Amino acid sequence: MMHWGYGFWPMIPVFWIGFVALVCWGASRMFGWRNRRVPFGMPMGPDALEILRRRYASGEIDGATFDQMRERLEGSARPRY
Repeated sequence: MMHWGYGFWPMIPVFWIGFVALVCWGASRMFGWRNRRVPFGMPMGPDALEILRRRYASGEIDGATFDQMRERLEGSARPRY
């Protein structure tokens, strides 16, 4: 029978710390927690002003409509007191 002696036992906590760190790293890579810039549940995509600019550039809306909608969007972004 082989005896491990006392040299192996200090390695058990090191093994478990490494295992937990590896699981946490894998979960963060899988779910991309570091790459999220918006709160959970909010879709990532272009903002409303960017969509409005694209619609104007493609000719969907005219200049007057663009200006009116832009002013509304910019006004809604300001804090209300």
